[in-house]
Amino acid sequence: MSRLEAKKPPLFISEPLTKDTVSQSLSLLNGILKSCYGPAGRLKQLHNGVGGYVCTTSQSSAIFCRLSVSHPVLRVLTASIQNHISRFSDCGLFTAILCCSMIENFKSLNVAPCTVIKISKHLLSLCMDYLRSEACGCRVSVDFSSLETLLCLVRSVLRSKPACMLNKPEVDHLTALILKAFLFTVPCHVETNAVLGKCVIVPVKGRRVMDSTVLPGLLVETPEIQLAKPLTVKRSGSDVIKMALFCVSMSGDSFSPEEGTITVHHGASLEKSELNRLLNVGKQLVNDEVGLVVCQKVIHPSLKQYLEENHIMAVDRAGLSLMEPLGRMTGSKPIASIHLLSPSCYGSLKDVRIKSFASKRFVHLIPNDAVVFSLILCNRNETAWDELKRACETAEHVLQLTIKEPLALLGGGCTETHLASYIRHKSCSLPTSSFKDLDCSRTQYELVADGFCRSLESVACSLNHDDGEILTDMVYGHCWFVPSGFSSVSNWSDLVSKCGCGFNGNTENLNWRLLQGQFGSPIIQGCPKEPSGKAADFLTLDCFAAKCSGLQVALETANLILDLSYVIEDQN
Repeated sequence: MSRLEAKKPPLFISEPLTKDTVSQSLSLLNGILKSCYGPAGRLKQLHNGVGGYVCTTSQSSAIFCRLSVSHPVLRVLTASIQNHISRFSDCGLFTAILCCSMIENFKSLNVAPCTVIKISKHLLSLCMDYLRSEACGCRVSVDFSSLETLLCLVRSVLRSKPACMLNKPEVDHLTALILKAFLFTVPCHVETNAVLGKCVIVPVKGRRVMDSTVLPGLLVETPEIQLAKPLTVKRSGSDVIKMALFCVSMSGDSFSPEEGTITVHHGASLEKSELNRLLNVGKQLVNDEVGLVVCQKVIHPSLKQYLEENHIMAVDRAGLSLMEPLGRMTGSKPIASIHLLSPSCYGSLKDVRIKSFASKRFVHLIPNDAVVFSLILCNRNETAWDELKRACETAEHVLQLTIKEPLALLGGGCTETHLASYIRHKSCSLPTSSFKDLDCSRTQYELVADGFCRSLESVACSLNHDDGEILTDMVYGHCWFVPSGFSSVSNWSDLVSKCGCGFNGNTENLNWRLLQGQFGSPIIQGCPKEPSGKAADFLTLDCFAAKCSGLQVALETANLILDLSYVIEDQN
């Protein structure tokens, strides 16, 4: 009989943010994330305590899915960031660093949490209204008839991932490929419910990045195919290749209970009976003039031989991930049972060819109308390839978000410092009636606004990993990085040439301010001006939708955590 234990009462932790363990864990997490941020971010190696796969990365999507946190407060924060990443792919580190900084700055204020939350929500609304207004000075319109801004967006994503180990020519090559693949997926004729095509990434590891390329259609890896053997695929009367797509096993050694019961007579062979049924399917495919059979799982060798003898190409082990793009590209409906074979399920292809990349062999399926494309992605080793794949997927998602909302925000810390300058200007000129509406004093409002601005500026400061000074100018509110090794009494104009985003050059008389000022000292800031002149060709840009969402998620999560009075943990 097992020993019975008395049930333990739940553990009540009041005011969790006042506990040292929470503050230290939050500070540690913030430090880890800040050290990963930007093109010069430091890499992290993540693995579990018993060994296994080691992930080398600086990307938020890889860090948060492998980072184990135990405290409920930190679990709320990481779950919120992961939800943002799943929806937008980009700006995960921005969101997490901003959230941690807001929690640390707001809880150090001598202001009640409920008042901080009300004021910070008002500040957020000021930011969002400004970002969506035509007067916004850190926003760039994206013109899809011109490639410069789109190239800047993709290039900014790739440059911010140091573990990809890309040099400038490689970044430029991949930028052009990703944009080319994406533009191919955009339908030429816009309908009411236009749907973007799909780009499938094909891994080729151990090859030069410059060998990467884009092809129309899909590549299905087929290691057993003979390159020297001539390819003969049956075509139908309309000179297209009719295709059947099976999502059920055709190996002949398994029986699915969903297909009903099966009766086997005494002395009969179940394997032989199953093979005969498969061969009957093959005969129907021959009669229907099918030229290509693709199976998600395994095709029986005898059936494969029979199909090849009748000039039907058979490709098996295609995998689940290719089923959806295959169906979309060919018009095929996946066949889920070998007993229910309808000619209406067939699709069609323009051509089938054999391709070879490195040591891999592929069947290249070329569609009649190209809505699906393959990005053959090469990199030197597995670690760099894994990181590059995540970066390419993020870049593609950023382009998809941008086509819905054709805007971008200045990167390189300039949006954060510009917004901080704008909020400082607005908070100084706020009418007295606004303080009454928020039920707070001017002093409380200015304290929270200063904490809000310093949180934004701390994100910009996180881009610097070499102990140099970080400045903001008092004209445009942009971020400027001073190389390390110069004293704070230097003439800043001699040390900086371009702001963080690359839009502004040091060509006019700009007043400078160090970002790491004494906390609590109010800064008088004029309204930051919109940069004049034409944008440079090599701007650093951020996804508008992802960054706006990150700003909102960071503040809402920080407010939720600040508002926690109790954590109740079950001890049983």
